[in-house]
Amino acid sequence: MTRRISIVDDDAPVRNALKSLMRSVRFHVETFASAEEFLASGRIHETECLILDVYLPGMSGFELQDQLRSQRPGIPIIFITAHADDSSRQRALKGGAIELLGKPVQREALFQAIQSAMEH
Repeated sequence: MTRRISIVDDDAPVRNALKSLMRSVRFHVETFASAEEFLASGRIHETECLILDVYLPGMSGFELQDQLRSQRPGIPIIFITAHADDSSRQRALKGGAIELLGKPVQREALFQAIQSAMEH
């Protein structure tokens, strides 16, 4: 069974690198440049794990997390950010995220977080 991951990040090189990495381990991957693009895509109910940047133009990753709680409660979210700090981590986890990882994302840490998300 192919697992479906969605990646939301405004940085195209990061999006493409994560997409290639996820496809190399046989995940089905969709990428989006913004939270709004993800919401408009119709992929919310197909997504089994969401890799989400914290800081996005327009709606932030945290705002998307809040909105998803009402539209699709329980979707596992792994946040990624270039500005990891304790307050961001606490907010992400308090909102139900599986993990908050700093950029550049370490491959093993990401795979561990995805495994936790898929078991969630």
